[in-house]
Amino acid sequence: MVDSIINARGFKAKWALTFKGVLSFVLVALAVALPQIVHLAAGSAGGMTWLPMYIPVVLGGLLLGWKWGLGIGVLSPLVSFLITYAAGNPMPALARLPYMVVELAVFALISGAFSKLGSKNPLFAFVGALLAVLGGRLSFLVIAYIFHGVSSLSGALVWQQILSSYPGMLLIGLGLPLVSLLLYPLGKKE
Repeated sequence: MVDSIINARGFKAKWALTFKGVLSFVLVALAVALPQIVHLAAGSAGGMTWLPMYIPVVLGGLLLGWKWGLGIGVLSPLVSFLITYAAGNPMPALARLPYMVVELAVFALISGAFSKLGSKNPLFAFVGALLAVLGGRLSFLVIAYIFHGVSSLSGALVWQQILSSYPGMLLIGLGLPLVSLLLYPLGKKE
């Protein structure tokens, strides 16, 4: 999506790279800040319900494509863990960190795979976001089953967490593509 806007506006390649880097930084920062805000407002269960870290990651994939989105998806939980660990309350918890890195990477890869299609027809952003939600949550479940013997996250617990996250999944799958829909006209050459 961002590539089509950059091309339509005739921006130079150096500026485009800078813009993508700054936007990625902002999205990672948002992925660190949003969970903190949600936990303050809705308690610890708010994060599992609303998936606040996932929102900037999927948005990064939809807007920047799979490569930049993957970077955002992998960095977000790692940066969040390091910052919040230093503050004394690591989020995500160390036991959950590897799961989130993989799950957010899947969210970013799938949503990012639809970025170019979404710039041609914004309805593909809805497909990308919905498939990202399904694929990402499925990856969480599969990883939990694979590592159930060495982790405190059992498949049943993960399934319960997935079921409790339907408000966040709906927000991501149906709400975030609206950003692509709003930005779509900017990607058209005048």
